[in-house]
Formats: sequence, C-alpha cells, structure tokens
Amino acid sequence: MYEMKAVRDFMRRRLVTLDAETCVLDAIGNLLRHNISGAPVVDSGGRFLGVFSEKCSMSSLTTMLELGCEPGMFVPCVQTFMANEVVTLSPEIDVFDAIDHLLEKRISGAPVVNEEGEYQGVFSEKTAMQALMAAVYDQLPGTCVSHYMDSDRNRLVSENDLLLDVSRLFQRTSYRRFPVLRGKRLVGQVSRRDVLRAEQRMALDVRERFRNADDATKSRATVITRIVGDYMDRDALTTCMGADLLSVAQMFLNSPYRRFPILENGRLVGQISRRDVLESAAAMLRPSAPRYTSETLYLSHLPKSVPDSLR
Repeated sequence: MYEMKAVRDFMRRRLVTLDAETCVLDAIGNLLRHNISGAPVVDSGGRFLGVFSEKCSMSSLTTMLELGCEPGMFVPCVQTFMANEVVTLSPEIDVFDAIDHLLEKRISGAPVVNEEGEYQGVFSEKTAMQALMAAVYDQLPGTCVSHYMDSDRNRLVSENDLLLDVSRLFQRTSYRRFPVLRGKRLVGQVSRRDVLRAEQRMALDVRERFRNADDATKSRATVITRIVGDYMDRDALTTCMGADLLSVAQMFLNSPYRRFPILENGRLVGQISRRDVLESAAAMLRPSAPRYTSETLYLSHLPKSVPDSLR
C-alpha cells in the first residue's frame, strides 16, 4: 500500500519568475543563467499570466534570425554546437536503475546504445513516468529500459543540419533532445538548450547590427524590442496544492509540459516539475527485489569535431 503524497508535500516554492514586459533576449539570458528550461510569468501582484519556455524562446529567436539573417550570413551546423560527451544507457538496464541515473545526473533523458555503440532509442523522464505508472496501475515489477525507450527515428538529426532547421524541428515536436548519428553509431546529442544558446549568440549579433544600422527597416526595428508577453504560453496547464501525486503524473503523461505552475486564487504559489514527480514516485515505488546486474550506465567519449572554444 502506497502513502500518496499531495503536491504541497514536494512542490518548489522559490522560483525564478519573469515579467511580461521584459525584452525576450533578456528573459532568455535569465533562463540560461539559472540553467532552467522555462519560468512562470506573473504581474506585479503575483498573479499568474503564463509560462515562457524553451519552445517560446526558440520561436522568438527563430523569428528574429529569419528577419535578421542576410544572404551569406554564417549559420552554424549541428557539428559546431552538439554535445560530444553524452551520458548513455544500456538497453538491458532495469528501469528503476535508469531512473536513478537520470535523477543523479540531473538530466531529463539519455540515449540508449548497445555494446557496439549503436543507437537504439531514448529513455526520458516521460518514458520513465510511463514505467512508474505501469508499476502503480498494473502492479508490474521493474523491467529493462528497452521495453520503455522511445525508438522514433524521426527524432534523429545529422551533423550537417543547420541551426535554424533544428530549431524548427524542436518547435514542431515535444522532444527535448535529438541524437546525432553517423551511420548507426551515436556521435553526439543536441538539446533544446544547445540550440537556444547557439541562437541567442546569433540573435545578440543581429540585434547589435540592427541598432547600429541607419537604414533598419520597420520590421527589423520592431523585432529587437519584442517582449515576453508576445511569446509566452497563456494556456499553460496549472495545478493546485491539493492535487495528488498520481493525478499530476497523469497530467504530465498527457501533455508536453515539463512543469506545472501551482495556483491559489489565481496567484502563483509554487511549481512542480516532471523531475519532482519522478523523484517522489520512484522513492515510493522502487522495488526491493534484485534487479538486472548487466552494465547500467557509461559515459560515451565521443570524438570532438571542433575545439571547445567554438562550441
């Protein structure tokens, strides 16, 4: 019998928040400085207005870059900003061990590769939550990652794909990372944050050029000053402090969101993330029976394509 927790038992109360009038580039800089993938937007009275997420950020930056990129302007390819060292999982690892590794490394997912280094799929927070929900509702014991990993081949990208193309792909899907393959072998990974950092660098250069240009067009002048309120998600799902752990887990499974603002009478009082739910659910459901003893985790030392200074 499980002791069911409520949101108030493990929600986060100290949050980074944004103002709807903040310049988009300043808001994105704030997210990157705090190493977070999104933040609630509130008014001066603490009333919740929406969420400014990585997807919102990429949408705004892509718009800016599409307007600002001139013919011949350098646009980086995946090879120049992908991560070369990637935490990976074996397909035989027990799901509870895999969840422990995601939480320990503070990552939201990892590629799954076999002993030959060939890509098999991705095990993410969302697939981990599916495994935990199966443990609750179907009383299933732990099983290996290969039964829950996402093997969708449409999430793969090439080393030669361009930054803006990868950004648009992230905006069209709910994925937070794209494995990079060379043949069948994993050679790197690109996350939303990798794209966001690369786009921000380009956008800052574009903004400076707009500011210094005497003949800036009206559309170019306007794009520099766009604010968080222009792009934030006003329909983001929210929850309350009394919601129980399993109902929130189900909300995460049925939506693309990684966090839910917690409201009380329309005011923001906290936030809960997939990781918070995963951590609490895993502690509650973790089996005491012996698990698989095969190799569970290794850090792939992938060859660096470019010097660190260019990443």
